[in-house]
Amino acid sequence: MNIAMLSYHTCPLATLGGKDTGGMNVYVRDLTTHLGKLGVHVDVFTRSQDEHVPHILHDLGYGNRVVHITAGPEVPCPKAELERYLPEFVEGILKFAREKNIQYDLIHAHYWLSGIAGIELKRSWNVPLISMFHTLGHMKNQIAQSEDETADQNRLDGEEAVLAGSDCIVISTPAEEEQILKLYRNQPTCIRTIPPGVDISRFYPIPMDEARQAIGLTDQHCMLLFVGRIEPLKGLDTLMRAIAKMTRNRVMLQCPHYLTVIGGEPDAPAEKMNSEMTRIQKLALELGIADLVIFRGKQAQDTLPYYYSAAQIVIVPSHYESFGMVALEAMACATPVVASQVGGLAYLVENGVTGYFVPDGDADALASCLTTLIQNENLRSKIGSQARAAAQAYDWNKISAEIINLYYAVLQNQSG
Repeated sequence: MNIAMLSYHTCPLATLGGKDTGGMNVYVRDLTTHLGKLGVHVDVFTRSQDEHVPHILHDLGYGNRVVHITAGPEVPCPKAELERYLPEFVEGILKFAREKNIQYDLIHAHYWLSGIAGIELKRSWNVPLISMFHTLGHMKNQIAQSEDETADQNRLDGEEAVLAGSDCIVISTPAEEEQILKLYRNQPTCIRTIPPGVDISRFYPIPMDEARQAIGLTDQHCMLLFVGRIEPLKGLDTLMRAIAKMTRNRVMLQCPHYLTVIGGEPDAPAEKMNSEMTRIQKLALELGIADLVIFRGKQAQDTLPYYYSAAQIVIVPSHYESFGMVALEAMACATPVVASQVGGLAYLVENGVTGYFVPDGDADALASCLTTLIQNENLRSKIGSQARAAAQAYDWNKISAEIINLYYAVLQNQSG
């Protein structure tokens, strides 16, 4: 079986924590790798953003390729500009297939831009299209705090087109299905819930002393951890205010902890710094907790198991998450998670068993929950062990087999 995997706006090999790199990158990379293990050939097509990077890479193994297609300038571009280069992207894929003399059995597209490209490729190849949104424009608009954070009408119309033009939509949780059915005019003919997976051969508990040594923590550091893109919907400001309250309540004196933030470019020049990073760093100064917050910037995926295992608690204070890959990875490393009760997180974390929920945007509730966990090592150990056990159900070996079964079902439906 040959699969054309589309990840137009972001490369699965990109370093995590950048503006457009996160859970979707991990998903595409790990799914492709595990499909390869099961004998499925995958070519991942993404837009070239660096002329110095080889256009074809074999970094995902098993003969699978990451193919960088020239579409527009070979530099990072704002998402608002990317739609205009989609025809070049599609033509580049068609040219690649002709030159390599390869016929694809199915297209698997990620994010709405890839879905639009997938519709065109579906017409050219007469093969089925499976699409995943990962995030929904209408949901983003519901929690947007400014006009800059909203999804424009082009995206909303594009998502409607992808719903109408796909043979099946894959969603992560029942919550996403409810959102699609409620918020969109076009209803998919096929919708299938298959959650993302976690690579339990990479994400597993590392002895804390070894993990701490690997990332350069001293014995005096106890770590709270945030991992994610630095953007308003991730709720990092809520976490900052919770840390400030814990400082005022002398929790940080009795049980000294530092917050490590992975993501973004904290050392970028002021004129080039992400506006949210600027706001967060300013907020830390205003709250008087700048000495308690360590910004580590973007990190390679292979370093994350060390950070998760070295942390006492991983916090996911997002206003919206379609699933919550960070929470799942932390759980696989047996680290307690405190998360907002939103979107996919509400299905992933079992409150009081594998982690804890707090109301979205409630800094007081977050501070209270973190204080309880910080002060109770036995509770952290119990929650972490239960989280590790629960994460086994999301082993990529199981999830990729479900994806393959879906591929065959969609192919059989087309031929039948």
